[in-house]
Amino acid sequence: MLLEKFQAASGEPSIDLTPVIDTVFNLLIFFLVGTTFLQAEREMKIALPVAASAAPISAMLQDLIVNVDTQGQAIVSGRVISPEDLKAMVTQAVANNLQQKVTVRGDRNTAYANIVTVLDICKGAGIQEPYLDTVLSD
Repeated sequence: MLLEKFQAASGEPSIDLTPVIDTVFNLLIFFLVGTTFLQAEREMKIALPVAASAAPISAMLQDLIVNVDTQGQAIVSGRVISPEDLKAMVTQAVANNLQQKVTVRGDRNTAYANIVTVLDICKGAGIQEPYLDTVLSD
């Protein structure tokens, strides 16, 4: 009785793959919609410096990403932020999470003093090891 359902016109047993394909496409659509491809902080037009031993830094939810543009302005979540506000933000983040991580993405054309200022603010606010983001050289 069951074998008759799976037999094609030629008499060979067959399995209808249409429901399987539909399920795979539904899962694909679900994961595409549910996944965030780009973060606002990583979409900024920052030309990162090149390093021979660069490695991608995993983007965790607790990471705070500070971009430093060519004019030396600190940018967090797409907003230009003053040094005082940056220190308050990082201090609050450290108070909420002692394992807080900060990634500093400095434009390669900005003065190193601008990046050091942001690093100094982070260290002064309690971040033990701020990360410097770079790109891998060819």
